[in-house]
Amino acid sequence: MNKVGEVIFGTNARLDEGVLVGYLSPRGGVSQILRIGNDAVIRFGTVVYAGSTIGDRLETGHNVVIREENQIGSHFSIWNSSVIDYGCKIGDNVKIHCNCYIAQFTTIEDDVFLAPGVTIANDIHPGCGDSRACMRGPTLKRGVQIGVNATILPYITIGEGSLVGSGAVVTCDIPPGSVVYGNPARVHGSIHDLNCTMKIRDRGPYV
Repeated sequence: MNKVGEVIFGTNARLDEGVLVGYLSPRGGVSQILRIGNDAVIRFGTVVYAGSTIGDRLETGHNVVIREENQIGSHFSIWNSSVIDYGCKIGDNVKIHCNCYIAQFTTIEDDVFLAPGVTIANDIHPGCGDSRACMRGPTLKRGVQIGVNATILPYITIGEGSLVGSGAVVTCDIPPGSVVYGNPARVHGSIHDLNCTMKIRDRGPYV
């Protein structure tokens, strides 16, 4: 039998059957209270651990996992089969698409978008017996957009408003407003120089 803690919802929560909220962490010293704000929509297969606080208008796809000790803002959307590991800080208006993994101790600021398959790492020397002591995820500053199947390595900071191309492997800090792609990812321009290839608008979407 699954053990669950106390769950405190705001108003108008909508939960599918087959949702598990307030799941107790196996880690010691973790709060047994889960707080979720108003107007949450939580779909079948989602597991949200006790010990996290989530703002208004949470919306999940199917088979999402949100671990303990996360601080998550309002208007947070996370789609099918994505995982938020423990100890992360996530701002408002963040959208995480399908099949993404957010490692422990990652910081994601407001208005960030992650496309399907993004992987975020937090271990600078996996396999070391002391690696747990220095784990830290990256910081994604406000308005960052990450393309499909990109990989973001530990400790780095991606500057405000930057665009990371599909399949990129980001290994070092990225200045604000940059367009980066490749493996390893390199700066190839500015978001202010982007043009709409579909001719729908005169300038890129970031200016």
